[in-house]
Amino acid sequence: MADKFEGEASEAAGRYARAIFDLAKEAKQLEAVEQDFAKFAAAWKTSAELRSVARSPLIEPVEKARALVAVAQKLEISDLGRKAIGAVAQNRRAAELPAIASVYRTLVARERGARQVEVVFARKPGEQEKSAVVAALSEKLGAKVEAEISVDEGLIGGFVARVGSRQFDASVKAKLDALRLALKSA
Repeated sequence: MADKFEGEASEAAGRYARAIFDLAKEAKQLEAVEQDFAKFAAAWKTSAELRSVARSPLIEPVEKARALVAVAQKLEISDLGRKAIGAVAQNRRAAELPAIASVYRTLVARERGARQVEVVFARKPGEQEKSAVVAALSEKLGAKVEAEISVDEGLIGGFVARVGSRQFDASVKAKLDALRLALKSA
């Protein structure tokens, strides 16, 4: 799951996400910007060059912003989304775009009365399996759940669900690791 929109967001990422959320809400573009971040996330996952440009300390912020805005334009990201990406890059926070997008999606989910959950399966789940996991998480959390689904074959089987700082690990890998640890201490 390298380069996933993962982990705890920095305080700065939270501030940027909140500012973008407030602007998008005021402009009645919450969903449009959410889709913009989804498009950018897909490009981030597939393009090592994009990640490299965003993270490079050798590229001047103005040039970095220009490059990332050009990518955003090619991805048909809205004007507000392009401006947000450009501002983040100019302020030397381009490497935090994944975390900013993740926090933004969480804010939008809350606005809709739902919880944003990342569910990573060991293999591509069928609709029935996905629905069952989402329903179980919804019951466990006591709220409607909006799930972002991804695949990590390294889990061997099962899934891992993350909600903020909480994690539910029902993967075969975790069970094997626990067994390995128990055998070492026995």
